Formats: sequence, C-alpha cells, structure tokens
Amino acid sequence: MNLLRDRRNLIIGGVAGAALLGAVALGIGYFVVFAGSSPQKLALSSPTATPSSDSTPSAAAGSWTVASGSQAGYRVREQLAGLSAPSDAVGRTSSVHGSVTIAADGSTYSVTAVSITVDVNTLTSDRSMRDQRIHRMGLESDRYPTATFVLSTPISLPADAGKGQAFQISATGKLTLHGVTRTVTIPIDARLSGSQIELVGSITFPFSDFGMTPPSIGGFVSVQDNATMEFQLKLANAGA
Repeated sequence: MNLLRDRRNLIIGGVAGAALLGAVALGIGYFVVFAGSSPQKLALSSPTATPSSDSTPSAAAGSWTVASGSQAGYRVREQLAGLSAPSDAVGRTSSVHGSVTIAADGSTYSVTAVSITVDVNTLTSDRSMRDQRIHRMGLESDRYPTATFVLSTPISLPADAGKGQAFQISATGKLTLHGVTRTVTIPIDARLSGSQIELVGSITFPFSDFGMTPPSIGGFVSVQDNATMEFQLKLANAGA
C-alpha cells in the first residue's frame, strides 16, 4: 500500500514538476524571443527643401488623403518576473487609410474633418510570436480588425503653417479601438509645405480604457498596464 502511494505521489510530483518547468521555459522563451532592439519613436521627416519665408497655407485648403509612407502602430513595455525588459515591444503597419479636410475662412485656415482607419490586423513587429498573440489577446485583432479616429473639434492652423516649419497642434475626436469608442485629445507635430503635409503623434492610455487586458504568461511574463498608439501620416492633395 505504501509502495503504491509513494509511486502515485512520485508520478504526481513528476507531472507537477514538468508543468512548472514547462511554464518557466515558456516564460523565459517568451522573454528571450521577444527581447531585442526597439524601433525609435516616430518623428517628422527631415524637410526636403528650405522653408519658404513668404508662402501661406492657402494652397492647403481642400481635401487631402493618406498617402504612401504613412504608418501607425503600438508601443508597450514588457516585463519578465517584475523586471523591465531591455526594450519596448513595437508593432506597426502601413495599412492606413483616410482623409483630412482643410477649410479657409478669409485669412484663417483650419482642419475641419479627419477620418482615419488603421488595419490593426496587419500589425507586425520584429517577432512573429508576438504578432500571433495580439490576434487573440490584448488587441484581439481577429475580432476587432480596425481602429478609427474621427475628428470632432476643428483645429485652427497657425498663420505661418505653410512655410515648411514644424508646428504643434492637438486633435480631439473619437478613437475606436478594440470595439470601444472614447473621446481623446492627441498632441501632433505637423509640417505643411506646398503639396505635402506630414503629421506625427502618439497617445498613451491604460489597456482598460478600451476594454483590453495586457497579456501575460503564468506570472513570468507580463505587459505594463499602459499602451501607446503612435502614427506618422503623409498626406497628398486629393485635387493634385
């Protein structure tokens, strides 16, 4: 009887030990595979021409569409057993669509409409394992394949906006992510020069704001509670 009980305890202990080692291996494997060098934060491109001293934003009035070279994505901080990972997890996609409308009122110019859609189910990072996970965890891009932003408050442009110098604005509107819509205000760096407009911005928020749960693996690997959405939009004049 004692021999049978000892053998049963040995088997149970072996299974438990194997499960624990498997979880540890998975956690360490996740960390090792996911560790790496993160892309730099998105920023305005270097100007291709010397800013004009006498141009005005009048040429910007009209409709603009998202053009080639645009991108959007996420940035989150991963941790292993409570220690900071050596780099952020960053995923991006160039599948960005939408339009921006700029209206003139005398000598005053403002952005009156913005509608942007990002195909988040095409986000990729430097690790395919991570990319697979966000299809069913966190962002759940299989269930919620797009994210959208629609401007709700017009944005006044500075009088010298068309001179090719970078300037700052804020865009307030409805951000829909993971099937949840919230009003957000996004700070944006902008440059408007002739036939080109470039916008770069980011916003950081708790996962829970959009009904998401940060992914984790058995206490070994976790993601910090905040996520950052970032984008770089290059716009082309729809009438050109």
